[in-house]
Amino acid sequence: MYDPCYTCRRRRIQCDQSQTPCKKCLKAGLECYDKRPLRWVKGVAIRGKLQGLTVKDASTASTALATLDRVPGKKGSKKIISSVLVRRDQNDHTDVVDNGASLPLALETGPISNLDRTSRYYLDYYNDQICKVFIVYDSEENPFRRLISLAVNNSVLLKSVLALAARHRANSGYSFENAIVGASPDLLQIHQDALVFKHQAIQGLTHALNDPTISEQDTTVASIFLLIFLDLLESGSDKWNFHLEGAKRLITSGQLHELQAGKSRDPGRTIEQIRKFIIKQIHVIETLGATFVRPKLLSGCTSLDHPDSLLQETVEQSFIGCPEYLLHAVQCLSAYRDSMVEPQPPTSTTSNTHMQDITSVLDLIQKFDCYNWASNLPESQKTSTRYISNLCKLAQSYKLGALIYGQRVLDALLDVTTPQEELVSELIGLIDALRDDGRLLKCVLWPIFVAGLECRSQAQRDFLITSLENFWLDTSCLNVVNAAKALQSYWQKIDKQASPTQWIFDIGDMDHDWLFI
Repeated sequence: MYDPCYTCRRRRIQCDQSQTPCKKCLKAGLECYDKRPLRWVKGVAIRGKLQGLTVKDASTASTALATLDRVPGKKGSKKIISSVLVRRDQNDHTDVVDNGASLPLALETGPISNLDRTSRYYLDYYNDQICKVFIVYDSEENPFRRLISLAVNNSVLLKSVLALAARHRANSGYSFENAIVGASPDLLQIHQDALVFKHQAIQGLTHALNDPTISEQDTTVASIFLLIFLDLLESGSDKWNFHLEGAKRLITSGQLHELQAGKSRDPGRTIEQIRKFIIKQIHVIETLGATFVRPKLLSGCTSLDHPDSLLQETVEQSFIGCPEYLLHAVQCLSAYRDSMVEPQPPTSTTSNTHMQDITSVLDLIQKFDCYNWASNLPESQKTSTRYISNLCKLAQSYKLGALIYGQRVLDALLDVTTPQEELVSELIGLIDALRDDGRLLKCVLWPIFVAGLECRSQAQRDFLITSLENFWLDTSCLNVVNAAKALQSYWQKIDKQASPTQWIFDIGDMDHDWLFI
């Protein structure tokens, strides 16, 4: 049997390893390489800020960005300062390595060429780093990367993009134990860049929202949408819900105006895909975000839901990869939780009905087939068994988290406390199984936090804190640091109490409205 060929590995498919060239490359009409081929380029880089430049020109360009590049990355993480890295193999052969999808050539030579060097640096950083942080699997179809073509022609969206990039770059200089602005002048400069871009984005949004025509543009909604992710990078508390509600209102208003005007204009494939992506991710954020905040904090608007969403799931265009079926179940459970805080207590008939409904939802969650879901995703038809297995584990983590959450909602209604140690142990086992895959570990903050709220042993707690630290190394999102602090504070509280707490209500009273996803 031959080693897997480079071409199949590059295409992210399983090589048949039967011959050279392999059968899959022959069938696809592709050159079958056993290892990465050399690429000879003119200048010092094949793309980005140094494309086409000689060594002398590159030295001049690099000086302007020296401050940004000097800031060290987090321990255990890669320091990325350019779109192109040079790698040496064991035989000391130099190989130019792409570190992610490149910006389209039309953008490189068009609108981007008009940006100042600092903006171009952060836009390149967004393309290389941010786009893969907030998606399950990065690909050419990444919706965050598609926003770049809109951003270079819209100042408000551009400032939101640059604010995300600068904040992430600044966070990379922090540590999990001490996530505060350090004394380094270089780090302070990047921190200041992030604040300036954020201020400019919010200022631009203020002007845009005062103009009825501009406020309904897709770029305005996209700018607000990105501010939610900026809040994840900054803290994960207090502002995300305002951005979420604002984006929902603009989308609903735009849909209503189109219906009233009888418009049927085709916005184009890219815009339509971005619209659907934003609507789906807002649904994800709203559904899971509602579980750790005060009841009824979010409006719970369902006008954004699409009936065909169950048929169009794809992890290459998903923030965290939670199955839509489970999201809908969690949404129902949160609605029953919220009904318990109504001013007027429910009647016995209403309580019995709710008990039956919650039990039915839990039964449906239990019957959800994670493997069937994973194997029927569009991406799963062209990839390996291991890929499907990992996606199955990702879905199982949300399934168990939903079961634990739903049981606590039912317990609150019945005023009982059901032991859930077995479910918690199983969930922690799944988190452990995903720890080696950083792409999927960064998708399970919600299940990790649910497990943390339930676990009682110190060993389990230590494991979860370590998992959160690994999550931090993969994402640089400060909401992860705050998730660890919130859990530690909650553990101190419940360890002092003799009776168990109802965390589905209590966690929303911990000073902040957290977004732990």
